[in-house]
Amino acid sequence: MDLFEHEARELFEARGVPVPRGRVAASPEEARAAAVEIGGTVVVKAQVKTGGRGKAGGVKLAARPDDAEQVAEDILGMDIKGHTVHQVLVTEASEIAEEYYASFLLDRANRTFLAMASVEGGMEIEEVAATKPDALAKVPIDALTGVDAEKAREIVAAARFPAEVADGVAEALIRLWEVFVAEDATLVEVNPLVRTKSGEIVALDGKVTLDENAAFRHPGHAAFTDPAAGDPLERQAHEQGLNYVKLDGDIGVIGNGAGLVMSTLDVVADAAAEAGAVGPANFLDIGGGASAEIMSAGLGVILGDPGVRSVFVNVFGGITACDAVADGIVKALALLGDRATKPLVVRLDGNNVAEGRRILAEAAHPLVTVVATMDDAARTAAELAAVVTPEA
Repeated sequence: MDLFEHEARELFEARGVPVPRGRVAASPEEARAAAVEIGGTVVVKAQVKTGGRGKAGGVKLAARPDDAEQVAEDILGMDIKGHTVHQVLVTEASEIAEEYYASFLLDRANRTFLAMASVEGGMEIEEVAATKPDALAKVPIDALTGVDAEKAREIVAAARFPAEVADGVAEALIRLWEVFVAEDATLVEVNPLVRTKSGEIVALDGKVTLDENAAFRHPGHAAFTDPAAGDPLERQAHEQGLNYVKLDGDIGVIGNGAGLVMSTLDVVADAAAEAGAVGPANFLDIGGGASAEIMSAGLGVILGDPGVRSVFVNVFGGITACDAVADGIVKALALLGDRATKPLVVRLDGNNVAEGRRILAEAAHPLVTVVATMDDAARTAAELAAVVTPEA
C-alpha cells in the first residue's frame, strides 16, 4: 500500500526523522488556517500517489495566508496523471542549500534489503541512475544487523556526502531504517533530503510503501486506506474477499488456484492475439475451496466491468467441486438478471464434472457456452470478445 506524502511524514515524525512543520488541508479555507498557524512562507503540495507533482503545477509557494488559500483552490481538484487532488499538505518553506536522495527498499531480485543514496537529489532518481550511475550509491543491508551507526556511515561514505553533513545524514538514515522496519515497509524514500542554509538535515518529501501482508501486525495502518484511490472494481472485490487484479483486456478470467489462473491468462492472451481481441481483463482466483457464493460474487465483479466483452470460467474441480461452481454461475446470472449481458465460456473438469455440466445444461442460459478443453474455451472466449460491441 502506497502512502500519501502527509502519511509518510507522520511516520517519519513519530520516529524522529526531521521534517518541516505542516498540516493537511481539504479546502482552501483549511489551507489558509494552516498557513496562519505555521507562519511565514509556506509550500502547498498536492497529495496524490504519483510523481511529477511539481511539473504539473501541484507544488507552489505561498508568501501569505491569502496566497495559500488561492493556491490551494487552484490545486484542489487538479488531475495529475489520472489522480484527482482531494487534499493538500501545507508546510513551512525551507531555505535549501543542497538536495540529496536516500531510500531503503526490499531488493527482491537479490533477496535482501538495499540502501540507495545520492548527493544529487531533487530530480527523479531513475534519471540519476540512467545518466550518472556513479552518483547513486547502492549498499546491501543485512536483515539481521540492519542499519546501525556503522552501517549508516558506510552508506554516507559510499554516496560521498560532504563531511559537514555526514553525521546529520547518518542519523537521518538510522531513523529512516527504524521506520522501514517498525512499519513493515517495502520502500522508504526521501527526495529531497536537504541541508538547509542553517545546516539542518530535513526530509522535505517522503514516500512509503507498506507490505499489506503484514497488515495484521498494524491495525493502525487501516487508517491509511484511501477509499478514493485505486480501481473501484478492485475495491469491490477486496471487500468480498476475492483475489482480484484489474487488467487492461476485454476477456474476463475466473479460475480456481493461482497457478491455473496464471496459465489461463497466458492461453487467453495467445487466443486473443489470433482472434483480434485485446486479452485478459483481470486475474481472479476463487480459491481451492470456494463456495457457490464466492463464484457468484466473482462473476458479479467481472460482469460489472464495462471493458469486458466475454468471460472465461476455467475450473479444475478438486476441493472446489464442479457442481458447486456450476451452481454459482447459475445463481450469479439469476441475481444479475438484465445486468448480465456478456457471454460466458465455461470449461469444467475434475471433481463432479458430469454433475456440473448437467446443472449448466439444465439451466440452458443463453449466455453460457460449455467447452470441453482449456485451449478451445479460450479460443471461443476470444472470438466472442472480438465480435461483441463494447459497452458505452
